Amino acid sequence: MLLKPHFRLLSAVGMGLIALLSGCASDRSANVYTPSEAMSESRVRTGVIESVRPVKIQSDSDLGKIMGAVIGGVAAGGNIGKGKGSIVSGTIGAAVGGGAGNAIGKQANSKDALEIVLQMDSGEVISIVQEADVPLAVGQKVRVISQGRTSRVVPR
Repeated sequence: MLLKPHFRLLSAVGMGLIALLSGCASDRSANVYTPSEAMSESRVRTGVIESVRPVKIQSDSDLGKIMGAVIGGVAAGGNIGKGKGSIVSGTIGAAVGGGAGNAIGKQANSKDALEIVLQMDSGEVISIVQEADVPLAVGQKVRVISQGRTSRVVPR
């Protein structure tokens, strides 16, 4: 069975939304540097990890909600009812699509992370959240590498 052109368009837009959302999540890893951070001087301090707890880094983008609402509204409005029926179905489709898009966007833009509380050698106590891709443990000696507003915790 061949799909109608607007179904193919909606499918393409939906796949594009998924690809776009999965690319929106910013890297908050101790192992990932942006081009502007490369070859720039950073401040390095040393300390010991006091506590580590798992957290999530989640984007606050509304892109998924907006795209889902557009796709749901067009799909339902163009395929269910005529006249006022298509307006009602389009509105319901937009609401359902917005909710689904919001859930997909949050899931696609959510990453496992660690909240790391550190006792710095200077006596200061700080907290840094970064992706959970570097194994860290309480009592471990670490370096905090800071550049502008970005800081990373790495093993010594």
